[in-house]
Amino acid sequence: MSQYEKRQLEHEAAKLFMRRYEAEFGVTMRHIWHNEPRKPDVTCYFDSQKLDLEIAHLYGSEEEAMHMLGRELSDHTREALVHLQQTPPDHRLLEALNTLLVNKAQKSYHSQRVWLVIRNANPLWTRQDFEDHQQYIQLSANYPFEQIWLLGDMQGESGILQLY
Repeated sequence: MSQYEKRQLEHEAAKLFMRRYEAEFGVTMRHIWHNEPRKPDVTCYFDSQKLDLEIAHLYGSEEEAMHMLGRELSDHTREALVHLQQTPPDHRLLEALNTLLVNKAQKSYHSQRVWLVIRNANPLWTRQDFEDHQQYIQLSANYPFEQIWLLGDMQGESGILQLY
């Protein structure tokens, strides 16, 4: 994935999250712009105060991400996808989400306030799946994030869910 594609996905996810947050809580979120490395991906105004958003996309696995992004698949990737289809979706959901959270917990950011926004990009999972398994999500007290949110699907239609 090119840097341009990555930024486009991050920008789109941030816009969807901000719209959903505004709709659900009535707090204005506006004027996003992208940051350089060592800062969270996006900065916006949250009720007139700066707020940084770190954006992550949850695909399930690298192989699933390649498939969903329309990349050419090697034989090895195709085999991995077949194996994944035989793994229970609930197990894959928790494993992928917990791995993402562990990786994000190890990062540090030059920011006063940062939220993590995870966009579910796997069409096999719904926001309800995450709600049903929320007690099994491994959250750490050491996160550099003030809050952690899940955007339930790629289009934001299922809403948002606060994880932390």
